[in-house]
Amino acid sequence: QVQVVESGGGLVQAGGFLRLSCAASGSIFSILVMGWYRQAPGKERELVASFTRAGSTNYASSVKDRFAISKDNAKNTVYLQMNGLKPEDTAVYYCNARDFNKNYWGQGTQVTVSS
Repeated sequence: QVQVVESGGGLVQAGGFLRLSCAASGSIFSILVMGWYRQAPGKERELVASFTRAGSTNYASSVKDRFAISKDNAKNTVYLQMNGLKPEDTAVYYCNARDFNKNYWGQGTQVTVSS
């Protein structure tokens, strides 16, 4: 089993920045991919960015030039640096960890970008 806990959401003006953190615990050795998803009201949950155990990254095209995912292996933590935030980035952001068997989700953290 894996547990993930997010932190770092909040309210920010357009053009501003936030950094989200996701701390993993439990069977972290089994994690294959960690990443961030988001879900805006009335929309489906979508991938924002992810990090494989091999070190490759994947970004949604809408955030590729503004967001950066990174990790601190010593702290078992994945970060999402979000720069140049836009009102359309407003959503609940969820941390995700995936092993061979299942997906693990955090409780979500709200990011609100005002215009």
